[in-house]
Amino acid sequence: MPFIIYSALRIALIVVVGIVLYLVGMRGWLLGVVAILVALLVSYLALSRQREAAALYIATRRTQRQTSGVQLTERLDRDNADEDEAIDASAAQPARAATVTVDDQAPAVQATPAPGEVPVASDRETDPEK
Repeated sequence: MPFIIYSALRIALIVVVGIVLYLVGMRGWLLGVVAILVALLVSYLALSRQREAAALYIATRRTQRQTSGVQLTERLDRDNADEDEAIDASAAQPARAATVTVDDQAPAVQATPAPGEVPVASDRETDPEK
């Protein structure tokens, strides 16, 4: 969570610096570049406490993952196996078959074209074999 707070503060700082530079009269692509560079320098000086908290948080999480021995790929493999079991279990249950009959001799439904629209001929009208 400290990493998210630090990132949000840095983004807010870029926006604030950009607004100030815009009000001063800077325009164009240079506004974005200068806003990012100035915000980088200001965040390095003003957000050192949040930066250290974020770095500590990331280091702690990395250490916890290394000491627990459970890697992300192992967790993904377990999740995939659970999902496969659920799919196999649902496939084993008999599925209700829906019967659909298509009457080939049914007359074609013709839609009335909207005003200004060109009517489109169906396959039966253009192909005499059908």
